[in-house]
Amino acid sequence: MNIVEYADREMMMMDLATILADEIKSQLHHEDRVTLAVPGGTTPGPIFDGLSAVDLGWDRVDVMLTDERWVSETSERSNTRLLQNRLLTGYAQAANLIPLYETADTPEEALPNLRKNLSPHLPINVLLLGMGADMHTASLFPGADRLEEAFDPLAPVLLPMRADGADEPRITLTVPALQSAMTTHIVIAGQEKREAIKVASKTKDFKQAPIAAFLNNATIHWADE
Repeated sequence: MNIVEYADREMMMMDLATILADEIKSQLHHEDRVTLAVPGGTTPGPIFDGLSAVDLGWDRVDVMLTDERWVSETSERSNTRLLQNRLLTGYAQAANLIPLYETADTPEEALPNLRKNLSPHLPINVLLLGMGADMHTASLFPGADRLEEAFDPLAPVLLPMRADGADEPRITLTVPALQSAMTTHIVIAGQEKREAIKVASKTKDFKQAPIAAFLNNATIHWADE
């Protein structure tokens, strides 16, 4: 398990934005298009700010979320809204957003079209994951209703997901889709999440600690609060 520790959270966010930008640039040297997959939530906002300020050929970059809450894009809980406000600005406004939300009552209704639009942009070139203190990542929550299906090697690229730890239905990239990434980074902050990563690294039951499925091939970036 490769952990990079930072003196403070601000330095981590700045450095990680630079690392991701450099990886995208490197991929663009030999790929017509590059897919960047990122989490929502509160943690990655400063990383997005840094990325959007880098001129790297964003018109050849496809950006997707690792998961989305099934809420309107006008909702403060919408991950898509976060991307539009924090990442798809500045130079990065030229990037192509691959949606994980359509106007529908449930994710199941929109799933066929979302899968169809997303599949051509896989495998992921550069992946950034977050993690909750419960060791979930994307919307792969311990105890979620379709978690076992999401871990199946033959799982479709997207699944709806509902869990006690989620306030609303979700849609998420599945484990095979996420594990397809050429490079993977996990960003966490605070002692609670550092301890959670330590526990996850020792577990043999990925369904109790979904983040564990990605630790072997990821660089983990950590700073205290």
